[in-house]
Amino acid sequence: MAGEILFIGGGNMGRALLGGLIADGTAPERLAVADPDQPRREALARDFGMLTAARGDDLVGEATVVVLAVKPQIVKQVARELAPHFGARRPLIVSIVAGIPETDIDSWLGGGFPVVRCMPNTPALVRQGITALHANGQVDAAQRLQAEQILAAVGAVVWVPDEVQLDAVTAVSGSGPAYFFAVMEAMEQAGLKLGLSAEVARQLTLQTALGAAVLATQSGDPPSTLRAQVTSPGGTTEAALNVLQQGNLTALFEQALSAAHRRAGELAEAAATQA
Repeated sequence: MAGEILFIGGGNMGRALLGGLIADGTAPERLAVADPDQPRREALARDFGMLTAARGDDLVGEATVVVLAVKPQIVKQVARELAPHFGARRPLIVSIVAGIPETDIDSWLGGGFPVVRCMPNTPALVRQGITALHANGQVDAAQRLQAEQILAAVGAVVWVPDEVQLDAVTAVSGSGPAYFFAVMEAMEQAGLKLGLSAEVARQLTLQTALGAAVLATQSGDPPSTLRAQVTSPGGTTEAALNVLQQGNLTALFEQALSAAHRRAGELAEAAATQA
């Protein structure tokens, strides 16, 4: 079926998902995207060969899955514009809109929709993200699989049993890339002070971060075990880690994630009110 997976919004995350789906073997004819930005539509059509339109209501008739990939500020308007075009149909709605509850999306669309709410992160742009998903009570097993396959096009996926846990997901993985970037930045600066060139300090930092992540992913061992394996008694690593612990690194991360979690809840309330 032409355009059976319809994206409303073709920005960075929408484009990443579309590109990932095609790379995984989804035929471009099965995809469609609605975006008011003409240059963006032209780029998507040129690069991926899919059907595009300025408005979603021009394409929604064929869709069995609708992916909402728009800003929180406009999702209410977008949903209400789409609602009359569904009629009695209730396609799967996959929302990557930050902070907007499933009940609001369902209500704005007309009610009775299967909705999967997703929280991706920015490494999805290079197909190395992780996305947490939650399904409302209308989503059946086949639709869960559909949603999972769409988000798996840009990385790993996990399901959470309670929608409220998406605020915790935001604190850990949604904001998480920035924490690692901050550590990389600090390591680079420290390397410069030790006499390394900027180029060498960056290369050492980035490859060490990448290698540590791959090792942690592939080994199956918890980070505590991997840390212990590289920490010889009386050695350089132990000396460095002692300094980090003197600064209460663990407590700092607990405080940081708690602050992010609290702010995620505040922003979700504000977004739902303003949308």
